[in-house]
Amino acid sequence: MNIQTKFHGEQEINKDDIIHFPSGIPGFLEEKEFYILPLEGTDLFVLQSVKTPEVAFIVTDPFVLFPQYEFDLPGEALEKLEIQSDKDVATFAILTVREPFQETTVNLQAPLVINQTIKIGKQIILNQTPYQTKHKIMTPQEQGER
Repeated sequence: MNIQTKFHGEQEINKDDIIHFPSGIPGFLEEKEFYILPLEGTDLFVLQSVKTPEVAFIVTDPFVLFPQYEFDLPGEALEKLEIQSDKDVATFAILTVREPFQETTVNLQAPLVINQTIKIGKQIILNQTPYQTKHKIMTPQEQGER
């Protein structure tokens, strides 16, 4: 099946790899089907709406950027996503890309959790957490500032 994408033009995708977000994503409740495309040469991906080419989120594995990142999934989320084991779970965080790139932030308060076995996803809003919606992705040391 072919879809139009925001960053990659027309792409051929495997229907079996479409991730279903039964509740949509907050702010995009009508968008229920997404596909993950890699951004070549980076640790970033595009979570692309299958239906609407303009709806695409730059995402990354938050554990790559923040190895200490951790959270517990609420029981309701475990149930809705039908998670049986850790190997079912893929976690992504949405980036807000800024210019210059060093100003880019990542939303650690609302990770996207995907059951990669059955291709169901949900954005989980974490309550009572130290995480925020705008964490800088690079520390001043990583940016070369001392």
